[in-house]
Amino acid sequence: MFLIGEALIGEEPELAHVDIIIGDKNGPAGQAFATGFTQLSAGHTPLLSVIRPNLLAKPATLIVPKVSVHNMEDAAKIFGPAQTAVARAVADAMDEGIIPIEQAEDLVVIASVFIHPQAEDYSKIYRYNYGATKLAVQRAMEGFPDVATVIHEKDRTMHPIMGFKVTRLWDPPYLQVAIDIPDIEFVKKVLKQLPQSDHLIIEAGTPLIKRYGLNVVSEIRGARPNAFIVADLKTLDTGNLEARMVADATADAIVISGLAPLSTIEKAIKEAKKT
Repeated sequence: MFLIGEALIGEEPELAHVDIIIGDKNGPAGQAFATGFTQLSAGHTPLLSVIRPNLLAKPATLIVPKVSVHNMEDAAKIFGPAQTAVARAVADAMDEGIIPIEQAEDLVVIASVFIHPQAEDYSKIYRYNYGATKLAVQRAMEGFPDVATVIHEKDRTMHPIMGFKVTRLWDPPYLQVAIDIPDIEFVKKVLKQLPQSDHLIIEAGTPLIKRYGLNVVSEIRGARPNAFIVADLKTLDTGNLEARMVADATADAIVISGLAPLSTIEKAIKEAKKT
């Protein structure tokens, strides 16, 4: 058995993000448990999870701090509310049948725990880490997410820390607005008037790019960070190179001339898919 789960719960700075590995003591998880326990690194010293001093969690659980521990104040957050939160969550998961109680001595748990350096509220640190650990354990035991969920959600959601959404064309129809007039001030006015929609494609037209270069794509991206942007280069050759240039400018797609050799088109498509 080798299971993986993760969960994020709460609000900054006490927000909790916990990654979990659950597996047999005699398998890869057990080896990772022993290695992590004996091979220490400065600021990331692993510790056994205890419900209280002298009461070890079952299955045995190793906590690995994600963020460097610089002083005793940081250490207190890990060795206090976070340590007991993880231990209680694992024990409760076993008590509730999420982890089979008969496997308590056969399994080990490794929990990678995030504690923000500015976290102060011990109650929130405890509650968020308890909830994140419990959910991560449940997800690991259930194999969440399944492949179908990943495929369905990958183009429909975003990572909150990114601050922007990577738009994919998965739900047609779309309205494509081609901006060909080579006037940056005009472009800015158009961008302000366009609605915020994930069914809108913005095209940097050929005349616009010829005047300002691919930097205009970056200008559009700055104004509309969530947009799907097409760079109309009408590529005839050097498709690989031009696709890379477009990707560097943060465009999502490139227009290729139908007169291009098939090999050029295939290379450009492959490069576009990589980005």
